[in-house]
Amino acid sequence: MSALVVPPQAAPPAASPPATESSDKIHRSTQGLFCLWHGMNHRDWRALLKMGLPLPPQKRLRRWSISALSLLNSWHEFVEQQFYGRRIEQTVIEHPPIFVLGHWRSGTTLLHNLFALDPQFAYPNLYQCLFPGHFLLTEHVTTALTGWLVPKTRPMDNIPADWKMSQEDEFALLLRTRLSPYMLLAFQGQRERYGRLFALADMTPEEHALWTREFLLFVKKLTVRSPRPLVLKSPSHTYRIPLLLELFPDARFVYISRDPYAVYSSTVHLRKTTFVENCLGVPNFDGLEADVQLSYEECIRRYEATKSLIPAGHLHELRFEDLEVDPLTEMQRVYEQLKLPGWDCVAPTIRDRMPQLAEFRKNRFTMDPDTMRQVYNRLKFAFDLYGYPSRLSDRGEAVT
Repeated sequence: MSALVVPPQAAPPAASPPATESSDKIHRSTQGLFCLWHGMNHRDWRALLKMGLPLPPQKRLRRWSISALSLLNSWHEFVEQQFYGRRIEQTVIEHPPIFVLGHWRSGTTLLHNLFALDPQFAYPNLYQCLFPGHFLLTEHVTTALTGWLVPKTRPMDNIPADWKMSQEDEFALLLRTRLSPYMLLAFQGQRERYGRLFALADMTPEEHALWTREFLLFVKKLTVRSPRPLVLKSPSHTYRIPLLLELFPDARFVYISRDPYAVYSSTVHLRKTTFVENCLGVPNFDGLEADVQLSYEECIRRYEATKSLIPAGHLHELRFEDLEVDPLTEMQRVYEQLKLPGWDCVAPTIRDRMPQLAEFRKNRFTMDPDTMRQVYNRLKFAFDLYGYPSRLSDRGEAVT
């Protein structure tokens, strides 16, 4: 029997360690002290601490630094409110967003970045998502002074990174509400803490009001910054079509699928990396693979069960493999199916970017036959639904 080599999402040249193996590279932080929790204000940081965070002595410096910066964040939020509060309150969201959907590592970043090439659209960037409470006030000055602190590439896949890179709005929702599956970064291995936060289908009235208020506030602030239609990308939104339609009945959606073996392998690596970079305790990988499989299955089933709620003509589906090979044709289909204007203007930009995309080399992950069988048996319905082969023989052996 031979192991399957699975290529995950396209990235600049650099090989990552196998998803099924322990690696010093995975266990060593590249961000150092800084992590996403540094974007919290003091009120929310105190609320998170009260939830019983595991904070061992070796993370004491990170805890102290977050506490200190949370006070500064609270002050900046107060000042921003004085300068921008009325303008934010009076802002009307005239353009319903475009939501990029798909499980983590399915190609959502590539799709989001291609949308970002079109100047008619706006998108949240890294700084805005990590400091959602005061980016209107601080973004221009802080990013100019601290750009050198941002790692040159994303730790999970080596895609180029800076403060202006497109980012998931889910990080802003995590920091402002704590109603996010990314709470798993704080409570690693404790699914009871974050499992219900993927779909958000059973929120209490108070939680629903908080999440809705903060999401709309974030979208309004992005609109203040740039009054263009927004393209929002967060894989967790794939679970939340009913909730998104409640807020934006005319929103458009693009859903991307990918070979489940590649998605699984790359997601395991993603979680290990983000656990190390953002943990507040000792990284805990116990049960990680099983949790990834469960979340993946729930994501696909939830999407397929709710996508019929999207109005006709407001949803387009595509495959990562097709987008990777011919981004120009696939993006043209997206524009045509969703009736988006401006294709003739953005097409030359995408065409010029294609040689750069073609030069990207994929990370490679080794998947052993036993893991392949587990993934296939768990997600057979997704393999069949999206037309991906099992690559297993009749005896359950990997076929290379």
